[in-house]
Amino acid sequence: MRLGVLDVGSNTAHLLVVDAHHGAAPIPAHSHKSQLRLAEHIGVGEIIERTGIDELVEFIASAQQVAEDLGVTEMMSFATSAIREATNGDDVLREVRERTGVDLRVLSGDDEARHTFLAVRRWYGWSAGRLLVIDIGGGSLEIAVGADEAPDVAVSLPLGAGRLTRAFLPTEPCDPEQLKALRRHTRATIAEVTGRIARAGRPRDVVATSKTLRSLARIAGAAPSSDGPFARRHLDRSDLHVWVPKLAEMTSIEREALPGVSPGRSHQLLAGAIVAESVMDLLDLSRLQICPWALREGVILERIDRIDP
Repeated sequence: MRLGVLDVGSNTAHLLVVDAHHGAAPIPAHSHKSQLRLAEHIGVGEIIERTGIDELVEFIASAQQVAEDLGVTEMMSFATSAIREATNGDDVLREVRERTGVDLRVLSGDDEARHTFLAVRRWYGWSAGRLLVIDIGGGSLEIAVGADEAPDVAVSLPLGAGRLTRAFLPTEPCDPEQLKALRRHTRATIAEVTGRIARAGRPRDVVATSKTLRSLARIAGAAPSSDGPFARRHLDRSDLHVWVPKLAEMTSIEREALPGVSPGRSHQLLAGAIVAESVMDLLDLSRLQICPWALREGVILERIDRIDP
């Protein structure tokens, strides 16, 4: 069957079309996305502004047309932290439903962590043993650890790269005191959950997903996306110790010139690097493996499991 997964995130709205069969890996057929930066349309009172709502509706309508043209027989649509945490999130969902007919399902932070963990487990297989999975999105940080397909511990923290950039790094290059404040806040927040994660057991492999972590790995020397999903990529803690001060001295325009950094995310790369460095320091992690599968693939895999053989 041909499935469509519509993911409305804090940075990007993305329709992924795949061909799915029971017992087989999903085969990507088409990708349609737009950098809506929905979280940046959140104004006073944590309300998503009219421009953000209209752009979201416009994208969803275009995604519906793409899905229809490509013969999609089932569409799964979900939203993450930007709509989940907006005070008018229910109103946005209602308007999207009324104007497009699409019923967006809002995932909790724990759901995000759980689906992402499933995707990573399927990518690496049982031989990977106990996994620790880290995902840095625009609005939140997810950490999950476990030895099975469902994590034993899954946490979601309000430490997304976009959220922290807006709150702590309003100027470019960043002010040193603002950077210190961001670092203190990030580490204090992560420290609240390190005990829970440690009690779940030492992982055999530590894996990272998300565009932010892929970009950080790329500027540290990982293979480009043109080498395909099966190229082995990693990000070392020592790389972050080198690159965080370099990124702090750059503007977003200068970061765009770095390999693997897109214009739409360059402004929040420093905050993402601070989060990644903080996680690795506090959990004593020396290296992150980079996995090409993440939340969308986890949602797809869960649906494939329900297809009759």
